[in-house]
Amino acid sequence: MRGLYKYVSSLSDRKRIVIDVDSTDDPTHGSQQLSMFNGYYSQFMYNELFFHDGKTGQIILPVLRPGNSHSNKWYVSILKRIIIKIRESHPEMEIIIRSDSGFSCAPFYQLVDDFDLLYVTGIASNEVLKRKVSWSKNAVKKMYLDQGEKHQHFMSFTYKAKSWHKPQQCYSKVESTGLGMNIRHFSSNLPQKDAREIYFDFYVKRGDSSENRIKEVKNMCFSDRLSNHSFLANFFRLMMSSLAYEMFLLLKQKIKKTRFEVAKKWLISSIRTYLLKVGATIKITKRRIYYQLSKSFVYKGLFREIITQ
Repeated sequence: MRGLYKYVSSLSDRKRIVIDVDSTDDPTHGSQQLSMFNGYYSQFMYNELFFHDGKTGQIILPVLRPGNSHSNKWYVSILKRIIIKIRESHPEMEIIIRSDSGFSCAPFYQLVDDFDLLYVTGIASNEVLKRKVSWSKNAVKKMYLDQGEKHQHFMSFTYKAKSWHKPQQCYSKVESTGLGMNIRHFSSNLPQKDAREIYFDFYVKRGDSSENRIKEVKNMCFSDRLSNHSFLANFFRLMMSSLAYEMFLLLKQKIKKTRFEVAKKWLISSIRTYLLKVGATIKITKRRIYYQLSKSFVYKGLFREIITQ
């Protein structure tokens, strides 16, 4: 949990944070402990859970779970601990939780009330929600068929699932795409915002702040290489991949302070290829360590600016 403590200590100059929550599948091909079959993904796997800072992309906490875990397994209990640690040091901090429909559950809404949190979360479709949007769906579909143009319609309503302790403010986006109907349901308690603002100005941004960051830690820092037999050893490997991601995140911050505009758009894979995987001669003396780079190193100027910051 040291990573969590370090994250909390870095929040001293902020008044609001957004915590993005998402999970990803990690297929397994051996006899790893707690590698189990997941019916949704139709494979044996581990289930990785990530808590990200929505502004910086920093990993607050990575969690490895058994392969048959539902998206919200351990989610609320871990989130509660994160919230408690943040509030201990920053009691006035405004905390917003952003997640997809897999994390919409009764314990989460109770946690929101208990700790005075703000949130936006997706909601899985069901027969009740389908009936609520049926009129809007037919109207949007008719407009597309009559005019041949794509349409979007947002609607808001209060809704309470059987397991929820009270009704929540919910929204639906009904859209004709030309290839069919695209309907999304979500719930939020963000004040002074309508459905369109919540969806486009806030909710969809989780695609970059959470989903793309998971792609980087998974595909570019190799958090999917969990081939040890021991579950705890694989959890440690996930931690090491997350640490590597944090190191690249620091490099990204340093690159932003340089004059190399192209490099500011690099993903982790590009940073590794163009900046780190370069030939060099290392000379160690009693007082210094010399790194002698090739004269043809394309980004030697960028490298120099970073190490002199």
